[in-house]
Amino acid sequence: MRVIAGSAKGRRLRSVPGMDTRPTTDRVKEALFSILNGRVNDAQFLDLYAGNGGIGIEALSRGAAKAIFIDKSPLCTQMIRTNLSIVNFFDRSEVYTNDVLRALSILGKRKLVFDIIFLDPPYHQDLIGKTLRLISEYELLASGGIVVVEHSKKEEITPEVLKLVRVRSEQYGDTVLGFYRHKEDSSENMCMSW
Repeated sequence: MRVIAGSAKGRRLRSVPGMDTRPTTDRVKEALFSILNGRVNDAQFLDLYAGNGGIGIEALSRGAAKAIFIDKSPLCTQMIRTNLSIVNFFDRSEVYTNDVLRALSILGKRKLVFDIIFLDPPYHQDLIGKTLRLISEYELLASGGIVVVEHSKKEEITPEVLKLVRVRSEQYGDTVLGFYRHKEDSSENMCMSW
């Protein structure tokens, strides 16, 4: 696994051994950042169920101002820290070992907002709807921001959760990327602009 573009382009990242994590493939990562395009530059980025941190690190490499990484596995968060040291992005990142649903409450209490929120929870554990609900309840998504959900094509994902609505969906093999925005930001013109 490597950083595809930006200041850390070509750097190889380490992954947690075993099958409990599924790092996002280079093909899906390339597609994701192609869709996000210039939105990553100077963005506040939240990487949930972060695994080895590959998505958030890619965002930092492409100019995100800051990334917060959350995963409940100490092995994962240790690997994120290792990878951050490989690319030297510690100064623009925070890493937390915590249950994501509990961590969202903490972020809400801190009144943090994010331009891009990426989540790739374990498949088939009914976490996507719960996570989107808390993102909406705690108002963690900035105005004009985007939530990206990576999930299996076999999972049925609701197109609307509280104030969030899916505005785009792309499939790559067995993987789907769903893009959510605030309802008031989801007009056709805004969708077409990216």
